[in-house]
Amino acid sequence: MPVSDAILTQILAQLEAMQVSQQTMQAKLDALSQHKPSSPLEPKSMKGLPNLATPSTPPREGTSTSTQTDDAKESVVSVQAQSTRAALSSAPPSLGPAAASLTDKEREKLLYPGRVNLTTYPDQHGISPHPLRWGAPTPAERGPIICSRLPSSIKHRNAIGAHSGSYSIYRALSIAMGSLSPTHKPDYSLTEPPVDIPPNPTWYDPSKIVSFDPWGHVVPQVFQKEIEEQGLDVRPSIAVTKAHLKMSELDDAARKGDIKIDGSIVLKSHPVRNVDGSENTSVDPGVEVTVSKAAVEPVWYLPGVAERFGISETLLRRALFEDTGGMYPELITRPDIKVFLPPIGNLTVYIFGNPAFMSDESKELTLRVHDECNGSDVFGSDICTCKPYLTYAIEECIRGAQRGGVGVVVYFRKEGRALGEVTKYLVYNLRKRGGDSADRYFKSTELIAGVKDMRFQALMPDVLHWLGIKKVDRMVSMSDMKYDAIVKSGISIWNRYDIPDHLIPPDSRVEIDAKIAAGYFSSGKQVTEADLVKTVGRTWEETEH
Repeated sequence: MPVSDAILTQILAQLEAMQVSQQTMQAKLDALSQHKPSSPLEPKSMKGLPNLATPSTPPREGTSTSTQTDDAKESVVSVQAQSTRAALSSAPPSLGPAAASLTDKEREKLLYPGRVNLTTYPDQHGISPHPLRWGAPTPAERGPIICSRLPSSIKHRNAIGAHSGSYSIYRALSIAMGSLSPTHKPDYSLTEPPVDIPPNPTWYDPSKIVSFDPWGHVVPQVFQKEIEEQGLDVRPSIAVTKAHLKMSELDDAARKGDIKIDGSIVLKSHPVRNVDGSENTSVDPGVEVTVSKAAVEPVWYLPGVAERFGISETLLRRALFEDTGGMYPELITRPDIKVFLPPIGNLTVYIFGNPAFMSDESKELTLRVHDECNGSDVFGSDICTCKPYLTYAIEECIRGAQRGGVGVVVYFRKEGRALGEVTKYLVYNLRKRGGDSADRYFKSTELIAGVKDMRFQALMPDVLHWLGIKKVDRMVSMSDMKYDAIVKSGISIWNRYDIPDHLIPPDSRVEIDAKIAAGYFSSGKQVTEADLVKTVGRTWEETEH
């Protein structure tokens, strides 16, 4: 029997009345609370359940853990939530044998006592995002990045996603297994940077840095009030430290005299030890290189990222939502939240020489922007030039620093041109089975991935602006995309350096010739499309000895 418009209108009116009634009831409950306003966003404790600090025997099947009505439970939610937080805060890092009797369901209720909140909405009751103004001239005006779902912060979240990028999944596992308390409060004393990365005008330009938080390395200092007094879960997204690099390739370069031991940047390593602990004077210990370095986690300002790629923010949000399997629904439901912490890898900066020289235009600056290649960088696979090119760039950075300048290597986690290692290995298989010639190099990748490169260097220059770099004297790179992105961002590049021919492994000649023919920089050899068929890589049969 068809339903009339009048009946539908009546049903809609009743639903709206119920919604108003529910909001009114929630407001009254908030007013009764002695703690702070509660809402469906705040986790609710379940009376009678054991907590992590004082586990108890699970209730027998068929018995009730509480005689309260739902309304009564709602009225004391703040007190119960406070008790739950106290229990979680006092819980040891490991649950220990006393908690072994807890079932997974009981542990789940302890860790996440509230209802599952799939998403929030801008006008939802209790929502009050902490003010955030990207590109403001001071951290106080800009405001902290808050994406935590802890009770103290969930209503004030002004960012979507999770800290630590792809490593946030390991944190979730650690909490689920009971080895980490979700309310663990880090002690940031003595963790401040030993190297000064001071603010510069690009920090205040919302168009120059859009892919991470320029204040991320000084969060515990500049947002101390929000952390200590307001109890907000604000975490650093950048860490700066010092280290010594020890690489066999640098040992060889020092022995050949290509880099000099100066006692400041390049140091003689400690003597090699025998098995019994005595010094082995017959072996040259090689060298080690002093560096400053910074690890940077991604923090995306969505309007700026969208503008950088020439698309709308709405399209960017929809694409991120769909292709993360709907992992972050607030990308769609919270257009008021403009910051997203994506689940991707970070970047690392290595600085050779005085970091203050990076912003000093009178000093020579050598730069290498390197995208991760685990197979070559770590294990020395010779199908590409990644490791020899990286090593050559490090040596150039050292030599530049020893001349009174500074060298910078930026290492991005963009394995396999951001296509991933699985895709890269599938392409290797196709190349070796289908004839590994330079004319098929990019086509092989497109057949598997649908695109030859997904690194999209538009966001890459952000880190250079953060460091205060205004010009690059010597860029060790053949990439036209990297060069174009840096220059377009307002940083000039005076000289470019390709990898010396003698450092190119024979099997990676396919890659180099294909790139030169595609427009990559080359100071010497020029390659045409007709030449590419002549460059052929090693077959699998040649590797099976």
